[in-house]
Formats: sequence, C-alpha cells, structure tokens
Amino acid sequence: MTTRRTRPAPRPPEGTPPPAELARQAREVLADAVRIARWAAVERDQSSAPLATPARERAAAALGLTPLQVRAGWDRARLAGLVELHGGTARPGWRLRAWDRDDMAVLRGWVALFDAWSLVHPAPGDVAPAAVAEVVEAVPQVLSLLQLSAGPVLVPVLLDLLEQRVAELREERCEVPYGPQAEPLPVPEAGPAEAVPAAQPPGPETVATLLDWALEGLSAVGALTLDKGRSATLTPLGNWAVWVKLEQICVAAQSPAGNIEQSADDMLRGCARLTPGPARAEYRAWLAARTVSSAVTELLGVARGEDALLRGLAFEALRVVGGPAEAEVRAAAEEPSLRPYALLWLAEYEGADAEDAQDVLTREEATWLWVDTAAAVADHGEPQLLLRHLDSAVQGTVPALLEEVRAGGHPRTVQVLVALAAAHPDPALAKAVRRAAFQVHTGGA
Repeated sequence: MTTRRTRPAPRPPEGTPPPAELARQAREVLADAVRIARWAAVERDQSSAPLATPARERAAAALGLTPLQVRAGWDRARLAGLVELHGGTARPGWRLRAWDRDDMAVLRGWVALFDAWSLVHPAPGDVAPAAVAEVVEAVPQVLSLLQLSAGPVLVPVLLDLLEQRVAELREERCEVPYGPQAEPLPVPEAGPAEAVPAAQPPGPETVATLLDWALEGLSAVGALTLDKGRSATLTPLGNWAVWVKLEQICVAAQSPAGNIEQSADDMLRGCARLTPGPARAEYRAWLAARTVSSAVTELLGVARGEDALLRGLAFEALRVVGGPAEAEVRAAAEEPSLRPYALLWLAEYEGADAEDAQDVLTREEATWLWVDTAAAVADHGEPQLLLRHLDSAVQGTVPALLEEVRAGGHPRTVQVLVALAAAHPDPALAKAVRRAAFQVHTGGA
C-alpha cells in the first residue's frame, strides 16, 4: 500500500445549518411519506400489490389524509428509499428503520428525493418528452446559479440561463440551433397527401413553461422557495445538496486519475488505494456524470473481466447505485463468476447486515469468493494480507480448504495456491499448498 496526501475535509458554505438541523428539515419535508411507510409496514398484507386503491383508502382514513395525499406520500416514500419494491411486494427500506436515530440516513433519503424531483411533479402533458429531457439535463446549471447567488434570483434571469444551457446541449449533440436567428431547413417538395410534418424543436415559450414546471417540482421536494413566481431561493436543504454535489464533482476532478472522465475500469483502478469513504465519494461523482443504465452496464462489464480486485470494487460502486441496479445485478447472479458478489449485493440491498449477508452463499460459493478475493490480494496486496485472508476461510483447517478449493474450479486457483505457499512461513504447510497447486495444474486428484 502506498500513502498519499489527502485533501482537507471541505467545509460547507457559511451559514449552512449543522447536519442535525438539516436532518430535522428533511424529516419535516418527508413527514407524510414516513407516516404512510410506517402504516404500510404494520397494516398491509405484504403479499398484496403495492398500495392498491383499497389500501390507499384505508391509509387515508387511518392517517387523516386524502387518497391523493396518500398516493403522493407513497411515491415520495419509494423515491426516498423508505419503502422498497421487490417484484410485486413492498417492504420497509433500511432508511425507515434508521429514520429516528440516523441523521445521515435521513439526509441521504432526502437527497434521493431531490434527485428525483422530475418524477415527483409530472411534466406538462402537451410538451414533447425530448424537450422535457433537455430541461432536466440543464437544471443543474440553474441550481448552481441559485447556490452561488446565495439569495433570491429573478425568474427571467433563470430563464435566460436555462435557454443558453439548452442551446449548448443541442450544439454539443450537433443539432440545428433554434430561435429567431435560425433559418428553416429546405423541405422536399411534396403533394398535399404526402406532406412531411417537421419535428420542431421547443421554442422559448416551451422552455419558459418547463422552467416553471422545474421550479415547482424542486419546490415540492423542499429544495427551493418561490416568491409568487417572480424569484426563486434555495432552502438550506437545497443549498446544502447542491454544494455536496458540486463538491463530489470537484473531488473526482482533482483526483490523480481524473476519475469523473475515465472509463469504469480506470475509475476503479484510481479508487483502489482509497479508503471506503473517499472511494464512495468518487463513485457518486462518477455516477452523477452518467445515466444509470450505462453506468451499471459499464461496471458489470468490468466485473466480468480477469482482475478480481476490480470485480469487488465494481460491486462496491454498484452498492452506491442502489435500487436502479437491482434488475441487472439479479441477472448477473446467473453468471458463475459474478454470482457470489451479486448474491451478497442483493442480500444487503434487501436489508441484511454485511456480516449476515454471507449466510446467503452456499459453501461452494463462499469458497469460490475466497479464491477470487485471494487472487485480488495476490495481485495487488502484500504477502501478509494473503496470510490474514487464509484465516477468513469458512473451512476449519487448511487441508479442508485445499480440498474444496481444488474442487471449486476457479480459474485462478493455481496462482492463488502458489502465492499462498510462497507467503506462508510454515515449511510443511507451504509444501502441502504447493502440492495442491501442482495437482490442480496437472489435473490430478
């Protein structure tokens, strides 16, 4: 292991409330969602469909809310991780269990809701989905301006910025600019019956409508306040969340590998020497710059490679992704080389403690994972780490471990046994391990 200079812990902007106060505000925003999630955890039949109409009506009567309020609160609870859907069954999320005692769990739940603001407040039905997607992609620029301004910003100023950012995004995609200065493309001549309808890009009026929608959506999750539609101001929660996301991007951009712009393979290699906390910050920044589907696909692609260290780190990064990765991780559990990692990921996602999650593995799967981890240690660690790893095997004795390792069929078995024999100080045991390596290499018993 090498040492490196660490970046000083960043300080939030002056005037930012302490985490306990931010968590109190987040609990207030999500109060109805928590009430509904707790009611569902106690009152509902867990085998039924998630909050069907009869359940909404019963929840409304029990909690003194309208059915529409229950539905909205249920959606917020799902987005904030207070409830989790597994197939057709809803279960309490780990954040719900930690809600009253863990301020950081509360803040992470609120940030998950903040990230999903465009799902909380449905977009206008008469606007093309492509235009909505452009504005959603451009909104972080608007939030950055609000954060830097540290006070109210007039809506026309935000509209100018949003229009500029949308135009930049279209230019980056090599699309034709639009607006008063743009000349229309020539249209081939056609008869009345075969006239070709032109797909018009959104005009300024559409962008203005979508800005109003975005501000209302961000206000609905408690990220900003609106002054009668004339100006917008970030709340303390919104200001803190934008600062956190900007800080994550800065951390990744200043890392030795420039992780935010790297492939998943290079990003994981750049994080290999970091402790878990900084590594998770790197994963979050890298993920924030990509769509979830492409990031998950890329991480699983790395996990299928030959480097066992990167395989383990890829699943650590997938833990940061959370629920959106569940379907692809579940599919990956059918692949022998990924199965132990995927089963552990799924067990932890479903609420098991990291130590208890090991119980989901069969003896053969646990042995395969032991060999894979030993391969990572042999490739990237020191001999002493390999000896410590020997103590973590589920088998009680070295002979039993060698017997099961030989039967496991891991492609790196020979290399692991040779490295273990070279590292072990006991000559007799080292000789037995070398013999086992030779037997695997030659196909002997």
